[in-house]
This record gives sequence, structure tokens and C-alpha cells, in this order.
Amino acid sequence: MDIIPAIDLIEGKCVRLAQGDYNRKTSYNENPLEVAKAFEDYGIRRLHIVDLDGAKAQHIVNHRVLENIATHTSLAIDFGGGLKTDDDLRIAFECGARMITGGSIAVKSPDIFESWIHQFGAEKIILGADVKNEKIAVSGWTEDTGLSLFPFLKDYTGKGIRKVICTDISKDGMLQGPSTELYKKILTAFPDMYVVASGGVGSVSDLETLDQAGLPAVIFGKALYEGQIALKDLRPFL
Repeated sequence: MDIIPAIDLIEGKCVRLAQGDYNRKTSYNENPLEVAKAFEDYGIRRLHIVDLDGAKAQHIVNHRVLENIATHTSLAIDFGGGLKTDDDLRIAFECGARMITGGSIAVKSPDIFESWIHQFGAEKIILGADVKNEKIAVSGWTEDTGLSLFPFLKDYTGKGIRKVICTDISKDGMLQGPSTELYKKILTAFPDMYVVASGGVGSVSDLETLDQAGLPAVIFGKALYEGQIALKDLRPFL
């Protein structure tokens, strides 16, 4: 199982939100590069960066932080948050993102998102499926679309998507365990999908549970920043 720490950015600083609520923000480090280097030093190879300012502004904002981390580490970064136009995507890739994640754009402008899949290839485009009660939410989780998760995934597998980050909003930032049963259902329905679990990881045992369930990858952040998982605890997975 690929271990992918998350760095969420507001005003260039490393933060975490509880259940996607911008009013429930905790700041952890003013130097995201320092955090990324610490991950790399422990043998971590992947990094998930979310531009929360970008998600709110509807365009890329923290690309300089992305560029700084990509320039000074060898981490394979996937970047998301506010990517709405071809220009946003160009900036993200030019600043060092290996992959991008699109969530709201995949719902609101599917033609644009589909064109990205064809232009850059399915290896570089990740579908962001943020859900609450198996319904897709967008715009930094402030908007419930009413779209059901499984038809949404089926539609995009038909368009070439092979990677999805599925975040259960109700679990995110709560440290009370991930939605393992939901991920099992996704893997059963889409056995060839590279499903990245996201939200709720609070302990090493949560990672073990996801690994045993067959998840290809997991994203987590708050458990690391709050000290509930130490970097040394990740060694068996690396």
C-alpha cells in the first residue's frame, strides 16, 4: 500500500481542517518544505498537496509552495485544489506536480476534465471523489451535488480514469478511523481502479486495516501532525 502524507495549504502554511470546515482550521507549520523534507528523509516517496486557498478562489494560488517542494525534494507530488482551467493545469505541471487531482471540475465541467485525461494521460490525472453518505460534494465540500458515487465512478472509468482519491468528508480530520467498508465496495465494483483512501486515519492500526482490505494507497495528514502516528511507525509500509 502506497503511503501518501498530505500537506494542506492556506496562505502558504501547512494546516488541517476538520470535515472540510475552513472555520475549524489548525495550523501546524509555517514551512511546508521542512515538512516535506522530513517525509522524504524517512523514505516516503509520494506527497499529496491540497491548495485550500485555490479551492476557495477557484484557481491555483499556492503554486510557489508546490514549486519549492518539487525543486528541493524528489517526492512524486499530486496536486489539487482550485484547478479549473487549462492554464491552472499548465502552472501546476510547470511547478513540478507529477499528477493533478480534479474534483469539482470533474462534476461542473466534465468536458474540460475529460480533455485533460486525453491530453495528459490517465497516469497524470486523478479523479477526486469527495463523498458524504455516498453523494459527491464539491467546491471545497461546501456544495452537495446529489450525484451518487458509484455511477459517477463508472462514468469516469468509461472515460479512461484509472486513479481515484475518495475522501469521506464525515471522517476527514476526525482521527476516528477510515471508511473501510466503503472502500471495499469500491474495490469490488472497480477491481482495476487505483483507489486512494482518504479521511479518518488516526492510528497505525487504521493503516493496517486498509492494507488488509487491499487498498492500493492511503492519504493522511492530521494523525502525523498530532503525533498519533510517528514517521518511524511507517517503516513497515515503506
